[in-house]
Amino acid sequence: MAIAMSIKEKQDWLRQPHMPVTYSKLYLERARERGVPPEQVLRVAGLSTGLLADPAGRISPHDFTHLVATVLQLTGDEGLGFEVGSHQPLTAHGSLGYALLCSGTVDEAALLLQRFWHLRGRGIALRYLEQGDWLVFELRCEQPLPPLLQQVTMQAVVTSCYRGLQLLLGGTDPQAEFWLEHPQPSYFERFRQRLPGVRFDMPATQLRVPRALRDLRLPMASPDALELAVAQCERELALLGEWQDDTLAGVRAAMTPGPEGYPDPDVLAERLHMSPRTLRRKLQAQGGSYRRLLEDVRRRDAVQLLENPALEIQKVAELLGYADPANFTRAFRLWTGKTPSQFRAMRVGG
Repeated sequence: MAIAMSIKEKQDWLRQPHMPVTYSKLYLERARERGVPPEQVLRVAGLSTGLLADPAGRISPHDFTHLVATVLQLTGDEGLGFEVGSHQPLTAHGSLGYALLCSGTVDEAALLLQRFWHLRGRGIALRYLEQGDWLVFELRCEQPLPPLLQQVTMQAVVTSCYRGLQLLLGGTDPQAEFWLEHPQPSYFERFRQRLPGVRFDMPATQLRVPRALRDLRLPMASPDALELAVAQCERELALLGEWQDDTLAGVRAAMTPGPEGYPDPDVLAERLHMSPRTLRRKLQAQGGSYRRLLEDVRRRDAVQLLENPALEIQKVAELLGYADPANFTRAFRLWTGKTPSQFRAMRVGG
């Protein structure tokens, strides 16, 4: 199934100026606070000082990461990621930020964020899912970066997601948790009181919030304004090109098993703010289909559910929509080469 960019397409994408300069300005402002003028940063980075002249200007992910590396070099402050993320307002995300502010629930905002994530062109992939009692925003770097630069970049993004959620909730503490893949740095003490619980040396970079927030009504919800904001996001997506539209990822994130199984195509289309016909067209354009995606997410969720030893394998099969556990065992063997029991013994020690 041809759903991913080729290496050449990804390299071309990283050098295209589709990333708003808003994010660059946040780093440059933190440099200014540390006594390093923005003009000096741009000069050392070999970037034009005219970059800041146009509020609607854009920069490539390649040049953006080079700018961040230069700010790190000139300031010597490795804690810039937490600092930048803490200062990032939702308005920095343009029409996407406005759509989030107008969303009706946390879940609706999260699905919109998933759907239009690549509008902001960060070189980082987002996956939104439910895991037990948590809503999880999982972040993955899509470009090769030196370890320190990747660490700072991921800290900035996960902290900005947390800050955005706080704003959506009207300042209420979401009782969140960070997962970070690197060891705890010495500078973390500066931020301990400003951040939620942080766990280091974890297998993925995630913002985790209680699942109880999923259907919470947001104080600034506005259906009419949301419709306008989503339409503007759609226009921006069209201008950036079809390859920027990651409908497949949005559908995967929305396809989570509930009491009545997985959502059908009509329910998915409604949750993603598009017609069933548009959803079908977008999936076909990216080489996908509902049936193949259902198979993908069943495999994804089977692995996750089997890692919980409290769930009987028959219950796992039921949650995934298999009336006959034997059919689940047959499918799982095709996916992994192992039975569910063998896989669970390997992953959780029996």
